[in-house]
Amino acid sequence: MSAPAHRSVLREPDFFRLWTATTASGLATWALPFVLGLAVLDGSLDAVGLGVVLGVRTAGFLAAVPISGVIADRYSRRAVIWFSGLSAAVASVAIAVGLDTSLWLMIVGAVVAGAGQGACRPAFQALVAEIVTDDRRQQANAATTFSVRVTTLVAPAAIALLGTLLSTRALIVGIALLWLVAAMLPPRGTFRREAAAGTGSGFFTEFADGVREARRHPWFLAGLGALTTVIATGYSATGVALPLVSRDVYGSEAVLAAALTGYTAGALLGAVIISRWRPQARGWSALAGLGVYAVAPLALLVPLPIWVVVAAYVVAGIGIELFNVPWFTAVQREVDPATLARVSSLDFLLSYGLAPLGLALIAPAIAAFGLAPVLLTCAIACVVGPALAALVPGTRRFSREPSRSPS
Repeated sequence: MSAPAHRSVLREPDFFRLWTATTASGLATWALPFVLGLAVLDGSLDAVGLGVVLGVRTAGFLAAVPISGVIADRYSRRAVIWFSGLSAAVASVAIAVGLDTSLWLMIVGAVVAGAGQGACRPAFQALVAEIVTDDRRQQANAATTFSVRVTTLVAPAAIALLGTLLSTRALIVGIALLWLVAAMLPPRGTFRREAAAGTGSGFFTEFADGVREARRHPWFLAGLGALTTVIATGYSATGVALPLVSRDVYGSEAVLAAALTGYTAGALLGAVIISRWRPQARGWSALAGLGVYAVAPLALLVPLPIWVVVAAYVVAGIGIELFNVPWFTAVQREVDPATLARVSSLDFLLSYGLAPLGLALIAPAIAAFGLAPVLLTCAIACVVGPALAALVPGTRRFSREPSRSPS
């Protein structure tokens, strides 16, 4: 029986368990770089070691995402999360043991921890579709993204505070405990895999089945292309340019901190708005929100009052959640449940997997062409990508089916 529409989805025990597990995994993911930063400050890890450890963690994430998508469609999504979270917990302990004693042990631990993080993502997305009814998934996805944004807002300050009370090694062990929570809490799903295709096939065959399912949804390919464009250009440009502008134009890191805080605050507000708002043209509204990210690089083009820069980042944060929540909800609604984890893994692999490439190319581009041309080009890409996606059939409502009546 479905819950009353006015009742918060967080009051549903199964979803609350999944939400708590997702929040724990997000906190563990975001906390590790800050904790290792403290290790650099106390001398137990050097800057080169920090870069290597975080780099191989990202590599582990990207390698695990497509593999876990196949596994999560073949077996229980809850079991995938359990194994992934447990692996990340053990790997975090290895990082703690290797701190100040063995960089190689830290590297191995970081690869496995990144793989555990990557393996969880498609399974978490698919499990939401199993335990939450369609009419409440948008609220559920908004609650999840809200917790992610709160984590990014409070994690640095919380880690800094705990760092005054506990050793760096103890903090990493605390991250391992968070991964245990993420592993143990998710409920059992409801999807039955007797009819799931590919249970006797190889990895590449099953992953190709997921790609074929994605191609059945033109709106998905268009939206993913737009999201990848914005992340690879707008996110990357501001990630590199914002610290430079904060230092060179405004003379301090205050603008950097204020803009990033404004972005997170805007994302929180966006999650609250979209948890209630149900636009009829949900796809076009989401793509418009994605295109709004263009205001972030535009705000860095010329010297502006600080409040204008911060306001631009607040608007960008609102817009990105007006896209994210309907996007995840549409994927859960439209994609064949038997291939949902694989399609979700394709989403994460392309959209976030290309972000490091964008970051790597932006700095040389700025050096070659100057800051303003690069920022302007990225802002244009942030507008043009979603605008072109909106022309593809099905993107109006993120659906292969024509609109019948307002829901």
